[in-house]
Amino acid sequence: MSAPTDTPPSSPGGLRGNGRGRWGDPVFRWVTLLAGASVLVILGVMMGRTSWASLPVFQSEGVWGFLTGDLWSTGQSRSEVTGDYGALPFIYGTIKVSIIAIVIAVPMAVAIALFINEVAPAWLRKPLAYLTDTLAMVPSIVIAIVAVFWFIPNVTDPIARFLVDTPLGWLPLFEGPAQRLSYWSAGLMLSIMILPIITAVTRETFAKTPADEKNAAYAMGATRWEVMRGVILPRGFPGLVGGTMLGVGRALGETIVVAFTVGSSQRMDSSVFFGGDTITAVIFNTYATASPEAIWGLLALGVTLFVMTTIVNVLARLIVMRSGRVAGDAAV
Repeated sequence: MSAPTDTPPSSPGGLRGNGRGRWGDPVFRWVTLLAGASVLVILGVMMGRTSWASLPVFQSEGVWGFLTGDLWSTGQSRSEVTGDYGALPFIYGTIKVSIIAIVIAVPMAVAIALFINEVAPAWLRKPLAYLTDTLAMVPSIVIAIVAVFWFIPNVTDPIARFLVDTPLGWLPLFEGPAQRLSYWSAGLMLSIMILPIITAVTRETFAKTPADEKNAAYAMGATRWEVMRGVILPRGFPGLVGGTMLGVGRALGETIVVAFTVGSSQRMDSSVFFGGDTITAVIFNTYATASPEAIWGLLALGVTLFVMTTIVNVLARLIVMRSGRVAGDAAV
């Protein structure tokens, strides 16, 4: 007869406490804490350093004068501000191009998401979703080259001339003559760039619509369109808002495509067919050859764009939270 041993039986899965395990939790907690805090530190350093470097321009023009001034004439000084720095033409161009992109991209994204989820045959859904997501991976410079050499001459120009020549051309929004590089060209190309982001978020949100609610609507005699309009769209509205705001953030910060297509003009006009400029485009086009004084002005534009993007993201979060409480959506 063998003597009993004091060795405890092994636990299921081989999980047993040991010395290293007692250190694991606090180490993991500190590592994750540092990782999370690093985001705030990096963001704070970027914002603080940029704001400090642009302070001479804000002191010379004043914050309100900088935001509402319409004259941008840089000086060549290394120690003082001698030029005029009014950011309004660039703020106007940034907002205008972003609005054009959103107006075009959002209806297309909703239609694509509904087609993939509700209309397309099962064998086509995954490839179509993959192709839509792939569009987001195309580098900006490639889209800019395609825009200048093919898309603008063959797509945006004919559409612009058509709108100018129709009775819609009497509207200030479609006043001609249509220029090749314009708000319209930049906005249309931006809509292509933000389309995958909005489509992906919207599609995932629409897919979370409870099947019971859709089946109940079908059982009551609703058509497929009525189910999409009355059940899926209200359920997915918070996700649509969130995806749209992500698209706005991308549109506000996009640089290469806009710099190639917007026209580089400080003209502020109601027509979408005239050339203009945006904050990112003017920074991209002038930073390499800018004087020290002009760099202060460009950094001030960067601070302005950062504040605009932050405001958009905060508003998006508030809208999604409010809509989610009403619709009970998981996108909140």
